[in-house]
Order: sequence, then structure tokens, then C-alpha cells
Amino acid sequence: MSITAAMVLYAVIWFMTMFVTLPVRLRTQGDEGEVVPGTHAGAPANFRVKRTMLIVTGITTVLWVIIAGIILSGWITVEDLDWFDRYEAPAEPL
Repeated sequence: MSITAAMVLYAVIWFMTMFVTLPVRLRTQGDEGEVVPGTHAGAPANFRVKRTMLIVTGITTVLWVIIAGIILSGWITVEDLDWFDRYEAPAEPL
């Protein structure tokens, strides 16, 4: 795995984890009963961006280490994911 592939893998996992964790423990203005005029009742009441990003970064780092380890060890390869037999394995040298 190249450095670029590792960074792209980390970014994809980070954003997926962020979107999954955003609604966790979210209290909306409607839940709190204090809707600020001009905002939607579903807007977050007290959103902590820094804390959420730190949690997401920690979870992402653990997931990335596991997934990168699986990829680098060769436990799962491209051939394992070729369910429709479209991948031609390179010819073996004589």
C-alpha cells in the first residue's frame, strides 16, 4: 500500500465514522425546548465539534490500523473480492 493509498483509506474511514457518530447523543433545540428564532427546531442545541472530532479520530485510527494490517498482510486480496470473475491474475513467470 502506498502512502497516498493509506491517506485516502484513512480519510474515507474518518468521514464514514464522522457521519455515523454525528447523531449519537445529539440534543436538538426542539428537545431542549429553547428554539433560537430563525433556526430549525432540529438544529443542535449544544454541539461540541472538538470533542466529536477527537472521538472520531480515535475510532478511525483503530479501524485504520486493523484494515491496513489486513491489507498489508495479504489476508484479503483483490482476488478474494472478485465475485464475478472479472479479474485476470497475472501470468506466472516460467
